[in-house]
This record gives sequence, structure tokens and C-alpha cells, in this order.
Amino acid sequence: MNKLISERLAVNSILIILSAMVLFHIAILTGLVPFDIVWGGRLKDAAQMRRFETISILTNAVMMAVVAIRGGYLPVRIPARIITIALWLMVALFVLNTLGNLASVNRWERFIFTPLTGVLALLCLRLAIRKEARSYQTAP
Repeated sequence: MNKLISERLAVNSILIILSAMVLFHIAILTGLVPFDIVWGGRLKDAAQMRRFETISILTNAVMMAVVAIRGGYLPVRIPARIITIALWLMVALFVLNTLGNLASVNRWERFIFTPLTGVLALLCLRLAIRKEARSYQTAP
């Protein structure tokens, strides 16, 4: 996989996709996009939507920070092992999210977000399998 997708391509692709997802969740929070097309179409009311969308935005922001640290864009001294563990958790989260999207009652979620989260799982896997050569994360 390391030869198919460069680390830089994986980092940049993840950051672009997650940024777009944050904008999408903001559009849901502001009412520009109806909330019945997310969370499997199971949200009951606006209060529940606000809670879930806020969690989504925060989760995406944390994942963006992890990827930005791995990519050397965010110069934070965190042990590389912690970043690697976070990336493996992201792989698991995106795999589970892909399965959840497949089970969604909303066709948009099934046909758009299923492949998107599948791609994110693969890109995060690419970053997670890198051999750790240094104790602190720096630019690759």
C-alpha cells in the first residue's frame, strides 16, 4: 500500500475530505441541509441533531489534528506511537462508519458516504502502517 499511495497524498486527501465533512456538518447545523439524511435517518428532533452534529464536528477536528501532526503540518511534539494508535482508531471508526452507512435508510448516505468513509479508512490505514522511525512526530 505504501507504494500505491504516498504518505503526502494520503495526508492531504484526508485533510481535504475531513474539511469538506466539517463544512457539511456545519450546513446541517445551520439548516442548509436537512438532518434526515445523516445518522442513518434516525435523528428524532433538532435538539438531538445539534448534539450529534456537534460531536461530529469535534471528532472530525480531532482527526484532522492527528493527520496534520502525522503530516508535519501541525508541529506538536506528541510521541509517534500515540499518533499511530489514534490512526488505527480512525481506521476502525471509518470501517464501522462504512458499515453503518451501508445499513442506512437514506440512499444518499448509502451511495455517497459509504464509499467516502471507505476511502478514508484506506487512507488512514496507509498512514497507520508506516514504520515508526522516530520518537516524536516531525515532518516526513
